[in-house]
Order: sequence, then structure tokens, then C-alpha cells
Amino acid sequence: MGQDHIRYDILAQDALRGVIRKVLTEVAATGRLPGDHHFFITFLTGAPGVRISQHLKAKYAEQMTIVIQHQFWDLKVTETQFEIGLSFSDTPEKLVIPFNAIRGFYDPSVNFELEFDVPLADEDEESAEITAYPLAAAEEPQEPVAAKDGEEDKKPASVVSLDAFRKKH
Repeated sequence: MGQDHIRYDILAQDALRGVIRKVLTEVAATGRLPGDHHFFITFLTGAPGVRISQHLKAKYAEQMTIVIQHQFWDLKVTETQFEIGLSFSDTPEKLVIPFNAIRGFYDPSVNFELEFDVPLADEDEESAEITAYPLAAAEEPQEPVAAKDGEEDKKPASVVSLDAFRKKH
């Protein structure tokens, strides 16, 4: 097989990060989430551009999962990152999260998940790949921002297969 000079794997990853950007942009414009939608976003706390308080950084040294549901404020979205106000144990915090730092995005209301294999600081950046598949074992957030309204319905998952875009070694 020939060498992928176009880097379809990177193009696919950028396109799927665009889905997250688009969804958050629409939420920022209206100030609320539509219907029962809510998001679990997992990101690397030590990734370049991430800005969180020292307290949160100490508690979540590698990665953190936030829930965007009922209580959030000042959501601002740019081409490369988003910033949001959330409450952790009744303490308001401002977080700045580049899209490239996101490892996972999950909307349990429709069982939609994107998972990105973002390399940790000590991993080889060339090993980064992306997968998108239904949630097998839900990763609970370390500290939920808002309580869920109840059990979510189990619905068929949206599956996006990207195996054809992965770099073959």
C-alpha cells in the first residue's frame, strides 16, 4: 500500500472535532442545550492551551471529565478552543479547553460518542489515532457538574467507522 501523503487520519480527526465545535457553538448562541441533550467531555489537563485552576490541576493531573448540562455559564467557542464556567463543589471555575486536548465526547441522550486517542505528554505524537464507537463502559465523570434528571434510555448507538482512514504501519 502507498504512503498517505494527504494524512486522511488527521483530516478525519479535525472533521470530527468540528462536530464538537459546531454543537458547542450552537449551545453558546442559545445559552441552553436543546431537549435532553447533555455532554460528557474528557480532556487532557496537561495539554498545551488548557487553562484550569491549580486546585483542579492537582486533583486531575492527567485528564478530567466535565458534564455540560444544567449549570454552566459564559460558554465561548472559537476555532481552536472553548471556555466555560462550571461549578465544582459549589466553587465556580473557568476552564479553557482546546479542541485538540479532548479525548472523548459523549451525549448519553442519544448514545453518541467520539473518542480521540490524544497522546499523553510522554507518548509519541505519531501514535495518535481516532476511533468513534458506541460507549462500551461509561466513564463516569470524576465530579459531576449537574445531577442527571434520571436514567437515560438505552438507544441504538451511532457508529462511525474510521478504520479506512487509519495510517497503516
